[in-house]
Amino acid sequence: MHSETPDPSPVPDRDGAAPDRPDPLIVVDEGQGRVVPAPTAAPSSSHDAGGDPDADIDGVDPEAAEPPTLVTVDVLAGWLGLAPVEDLPPVPGGPAYAQPGRCRPNRVILLDVRFRATGGGPDHAAYLQGHLPGAVYVSLPSQLAGHAGPAAGRHPLPDARQFAETVRMWGIDEGDTIVVYDDDHGLSAARAWWLLRHAGLRDSVLLDGGLEAWRAAGLPLQPGEVIPVPGTARPSWGRMPVVDTAGAEAMASGGLLLDARAAERYRGEVEPFDPVAGHIPGARNVPTAESIAEDGRLRPAAELAERFDAVGVDDATPVAVYCGSGITAAHAVLTLAVAGRPGVALYPGSWSAWVQDPSNAVAVGPEPDGASGRD
Repeated sequence: MHSETPDPSPVPDRDGAAPDRPDPLIVVDEGQGRVVPAPTAAPSSSHDAGGDPDADIDGVDPEAAEPPTLVTVDVLAGWLGLAPVEDLPPVPGGPAYAQPGRCRPNRVILLDVRFRATGGGPDHAAYLQGHLPGAVYVSLPSQLAGHAGPAAGRHPLPDARQFAETVRMWGIDEGDTIVVYDDDHGLSAARAWWLLRHAGLRDSVLLDGGLEAWRAAGLPLQPGEVIPVPGTARPSWGRMPVVDTAGAEAMASGGLLLDARAAERYRGEVEPFDPVAGHIPGARNVPTAESIAEDGRLRPAAELAERFDAVGVDDATPVAVYCGSGITAAHAVLTLAVAGRPGVALYPGSWSAWVQDPSNAVAVGPEPDGASGRD
């Protein structure tokens, strides 16, 4: 028998009954000055969008990043009772994708995570102009990151209790399926996916292709702000593996440390955000942006697996990944899971934390153990 997993921020019980509550999301249509309920999927007893959100495992859950990890536009549209106007490619086979023809989720929560990880920041104004019907806006800097000082990096993980409250603010109940998306090929929304899985909410998937793919399918957008009715979810914490700075150094020497940034940043030729350019000695460069095909969707799982196999990712070697500040590295973790390599650790502080300690070595150049990058 499972013992109860403590909630980092408890909420009153609903006596185990299905919540008697109004429409879960309210859309304020500022353009027409009206308030309308957002669409939800038809009720069903089961679905294929994740595992058991009540899984009672102390600490890291080896299955926290298990598939399905992605949902395609046509499958999501079906969940929401919408029909694409344009023809869409078939849903890729394999476990990474939620498949059509199965039961719909009980309820779908959509999270819009528009943030330019490589510059520009959040874009609430664009969200207000048009988003997926019923989607709740997520502010990456304030809701998907904490404030722990420079030593923790530019985007440290949020406090567990604070994130639990945020999850409920988004209107999430136990058993909901959560779909995250952005307008940057998933590079920002993957941070929300990672945190939701870290909080034990395994019914969380990324919309493959994001907003661009939704628009290309001729599906509707809705203007205005979505104001959710607070949910009752009871998140846990610590389900996904993480490493700190010492752990990243150990991975580089005794395991496999991947650098998910663009190659020019890895080589130390440019550094737009942090005071020192280069990479962690021993890290191998696998830019996560190169996992995205020209149409904005992820490359096929087999192709991704070949890419990671080529740098030494295998079942016997512990792997961790970092980027500039822990945002796009979450996308790399997701991509590795799609490639059949779940369980890869995230270094949340990433390069922005590493360079804060002047005693940490820095390498430059194209090789893992390049020339010293510190004076």
